[in-house]
Amino acid sequence: MALNDDKKLAVLSELATAIAERRGAPVDQSYSAKMMARGVEKCAQKAGEEAVEFVIAAVTGNRPETAKEGADLLYHFLVTLEVSGVSLDEVLEELKNRRGTGGLAEKASRAQT
Repeated sequence: MALNDDKKLAVLSELATAIAERRGAPVDQSYSAKMMARGVEKCAQKAGEEAVEFVIAAVTGNRPETAKEGADLLYHFLVTLEVSGVSLDEVLEELKNRRGTGGLAEKASRAQT
């Protein structure tokens, strides 16, 4: 995926919006609402579980499963952001601010603070 492919990137924004709209919805009608009702700890735990499944799929070279688990991870990442009160825009802004800074330099700057 090219980073400038707005239609593909819009999927994340649309998903984040849908998750936000489901906050407070009846838990028997929305998986997102059910997850958020369980609190940030459970949402983060689930995101972690999905991250492990994603890593296993990637390490084993299973491309279809890597894509599926990547989608699950992104979804649970967005749910965890929502329940934490952090917007996708904030995360994207942080990434934007890091552009032009090499990964090693960025990591070193965090170690100093």
